[in-house]
Amino acid sequence: MLPLGEDDEAIGAGGRAGEILRAAMRAVFRERALSRRHLALLALCVLFGWGAAGIYKVAPDEQGMVLRFGRWRETTAPGLHYHLPPPLERVILAHVTSINEVRISEAKPQPAGGAVGAGGIRMLTGDENIVEAEYSVLWKIKDAGAYLFHIQDPEALVRMTAETAVREVIGRNPIQAALSEERQRIAAEAQAEQQALLDSYGAGILVIEVQLQRVDPPTAVIDAFNDVQRARADQQRARNEAEAYRNDILPRARGEATRITEAAEAYRRQVVALAEGEVSAYRAAHDVYLRAPEVFSWRLYLDSMDALLAHAGRVVLDPGGKGMGAVVPYLPLGEGPGAKAEAAPATLPGHAP
Repeated sequence: MLPLGEDDEAIGAGGRAGEILRAAMRAVFRERALSRRHLALLALCVLFGWGAAGIYKVAPDEQGMVLRFGRWRETTAPGLHYHLPPPLERVILAHVTSINEVRISEAKPQPAGGAVGAGGIRMLTGDENIVEAEYSVLWKIKDAGAYLFHIQDPEALVRMTAETAVREVIGRNPIQAALSEERQRIAAEAQAEQQALLDSYGAGILVIEVQLQRVDPPTAVIDAFNDVQRARADQQRARNEAEAYRNDILPRARGEATRITEAAEAYRRQVVALAEGEVSAYRAAHDVYLRAPEVFSWRLYLDSMDALLAHAGRVVLDPGGKGMGAVVPYLPLGEGPGAKAEAAPATLPGHAP
């Protein structure tokens, strides 16, 4: 606290300042017409300056949030804008192009004090296997107003929605999909799921990418898992070999079956055609027989004898047979044993040799 003399001196100085201000005011209002013009001009300048205070510029990497009496009213894009002058409205500028990253590589401790997984967050796959996943989320601000006034902890929200989305997608896929080249597809589906969740919360956050950095079985069962994978590989190899053998033997069997079927069909057509030909020949011969039985019988007999004797070395004739009277006996003397003279040619009765 100041000493008393000094307090009196300060009071005196304040009184002198008040007198000086009153003297200045009396000088200003000495001429009434001139003071009114100055006041009007001064009021106009003040009003123009107050109105011009509502002009603001948003940079290309920013978004502007307009607050009216402290309540968020709208979000403006980059460029020149206008809002009601203070204290009616004010603007908050926020950078929205910077990319943020949230790495999720370790599970949070449970109430009992133990971690769910020291090497990553454990998740259940669609075929009831367990994997440990490490992943990261790249995100940025999409709507600065929603980002600032709708959520309280953006990073925690991004972490929570990312874990929910990744668990959801991995839970729909078998473990082989998460461990193989389908990991990129799983990451894309997780990104879409997380973006849908954030949009439903009105968070104003845009998920750029979800990166699955590591997806492995738990360390405690990695050896057993590898044994299972090797067994599955052997099973797949044996299945492929059986499939190759099947692909080799079945076409050949089908080809052989087709060949046999076609040969049988050809034989059937041949036998049927021969039978039909024989039936047609029999019917034709039967018609001829009905018209001339004796002539047909004799003709049939001659045809049979011709076919039979064509391959016979010796022929024995019955002179008493029908039509045998004109046959001249013939004895080949030159062919017998000890025969030396040439056989004379046979002649018909009543004819000279």
